[in-house]
Amino acid sequence: MSSEAGPSRVPAIDMPKSSPASRPRASSKSMPKSAADPILRNALRYTISAREYESLHKYVLSRSRLLRRKAPSVHAVEKYMDGGGGREQDLGKTKAKGKGRADGASSGGSRGDTYNARAIRHALRLFVATGIGMKAYEIIIARVKGQKELPTNKKKEPFYKSSTLRLSLSLSTILLLYRLLFRFLNRLRAQLLDPSAEPFRARNPRTTQTLTSPYAPAVGASLAGLALGVYPAQQVRVSVAIYAMFRALEFGWNLLEDDGFIWGWKARVGGKGMVKRERPWWWGSWMLQPFAFGQLLHAVVFDRDCSPVPYVDFIWKGTSEYLHSAPKDLPAGVKWPSPWDVADSLAQMAKLNWPPYISPTLFPNQETLPSTLTAIAPLTAQAHPLINSLSCATLHPKDPSCLRTYLSFWVRSFPRMGRFFLVFYSLLVLPRYKALYNAPVTVLTRLLSRTLRLSTFVTGAISTAWASICFFQAWLPRHFLPTQRFFLGGFLAGMWGFVERKQGRGVFLYSARTSVDSLWKVGVKRRWWKAMKGGDVWVFVLALAITGAVYERDARAIREGTWRKGVSWIRGTDWRDWELEEEDEDERDEKLE
Repeated sequence: MSSEAGPSRVPAIDMPKSSPASRPRASSKSMPKSAADPILRNALRYTISAREYESLHKYVLSRSRLLRRKAPSVHAVEKYMDGGGGREQDLGKTKAKGKGRADGASSGGSRGDTYNARAIRHALRLFVATGIGMKAYEIIIARVKGQKELPTNKKKEPFYKSSTLRLSLSLSTILLLYRLLFRFLNRLRAQLLDPSAEPFRARNPRTTQTLTSPYAPAVGASLAGLALGVYPAQQVRVSVAIYAMFRALEFGWNLLEDDGFIWGWKARVGGKGMVKRERPWWWGSWMLQPFAFGQLLHAVVFDRDCSPVPYVDFIWKGTSEYLHSAPKDLPAGVKWPSPWDVADSLAQMAKLNWPPYISPTLFPNQETLPSTLTAIAPLTAQAHPLINSLSCATLHPKDPSCLRTYLSFWVRSFPRMGRFFLVFYSLLVLPRYKALYNAPVTVLTRLLSRTLRLSTFVTGAISTAWASICFFQAWLPRHFLPTQRFFLGGFLAGMWGFVERKQGRGVFLYSARTSVDSLWKVGVKRRWWKAMKGGDVWVFVLALAITGAVYERDARAIREGTWRKGVSWIRGTDWRDWELEEEDEDERDEKLE
């Protein structure tokens, strides 16, 4: 070695001296590209892919002579982004079978449209799209409410505290962090499974077992959900967390059901092998309705601040038989009770063990109402003298018959509900005009059937909730479950979900999510449990972990193909249903064999 023998001597080499005249002059046309080229290359890479630029150039840029001269060519953009390799290198990575969920996440070389470039590009697009969508939503809501402009008297908040900005930043950060964490943990798992990592696995068996689990990348990447905390702690954040958890639990339930852990197994006919038991015909999401409606009705009466006010207001608009509007000849000094005043009065009646009704017409000189129920005096003052219950005098003061009021509600509300849902579902059918053209009878039959079932469910649930108050007053003692009657009434109202059990899943899950949100607020208010700061964010993280683990175990547990494509896209493996494609390839291979 020269370093051990001492400094080496390099013989001198006589270099020929070039004269200035023999040196070639630099041409202005062949000057090196400016320093803006790396900026342009990175701007293109993080803004648009080569395939998208090709479509943009074909349909937009090439149409204009000026833009065609100024804009770089498709070949130049491919060289910028792929280092001269073209798009075939990137496309070839996703063509291999089975690369969608595992290898596809860690693929991508150091050149070209890399995984990191796609992650940043998609995060930026999500940021911009969310911001534009929120602004459009605010403008539309303002116009619907009759405001020509957004409210100007509202105190302006700094730009960095804007809820629109923070929502966009939160969602885009979740997407970017999820992809980066998922790719990192996938690569780490592959390296730990390599034979060269045997010494590390021997020294750290528990760590190795955790990091080499097939669910480790999905569970670890779910920590990206902590970025939901960027958005302020408002009802929107809580709703997102509850929705994500409900979907995750649904996917987990499907997985357990598919593996036979719910209904078990039974012997096949003939005693050859085992087969999964079928789900009972009566089982379904409609069974959530009795508990959801029971909790919501109880919360509306006793915990108004914990109830979904917009949800309840929508229901009360069609309840004119039990919630009466003010008469036209009402004296100027008399305050007519609002629906919420009626609900508060029902709560006071329950706390007073449902006092009887004393008609002021028969006993004009006697005190007929307790001091805490003076808000409903305009209603009870005109009640029929034959009514015995104070709740009946409040809900249907002009008719002493509870059954006749119940039937009258059906006669008036069912056609109104039918018209509303018919218009609503007709609008949903319009995008499917081809199916309506090809099979009009089938489409119209399904439309009318869905409208009738949902109208029956809604009308029956609302009428039963109100009629149960009169029913319990007539058949139960005054001191028997005075406050729990509202939960029982809502439970009976939720049984109408059986009518819409086949296609009412979306409605049932919405009611269940609303009930869970209300129940949590009631529990915090009554100190049944303590609220955890940022608890909704951790619920969202847990939902991401469950969804990712279920997708890794069996993607078919996620029934909707759109959701499977969405999970694949969030992982960075393109908007593709890998599970369906692999099944099609397996079927083709079996046919060839």
